[in-house]
Amino acid sequence: MAHIKFTSALKRFFPTLEEGLIEGKTIGEVLTNLEATYPGINGFIRDDTGHIRQHVNVFLKGELIEDEASLTDVVEEGDEILIFQALSGG
Repeated sequence: MAHIKFTSALKRFFPTLEEGLIEGKTIGEVLTNLEATYPGINGFIRDDTGHIRQHVNVFLKGELIEDEASLTDVVEEGDEILIFQALSGG
């Protein structure tokens, strides 16, 4: 299992959102499992094609994931994942 963390911006929409352990061998599997726990969250993370949204960053082991389209970055036991929803505006 990997340890997943979130920035506070997502808590505005998912008040019960908590960091914790999550199953998945790829980022795509992790996000699918996250959706099962927090229905609707993938709509904030992925666009209509399933790619990571423009203003969302996903870090794996402190590095930005490489595959934001197919989400095939490999997740290993004990890895840390951070989902960072960037704030924009003027």
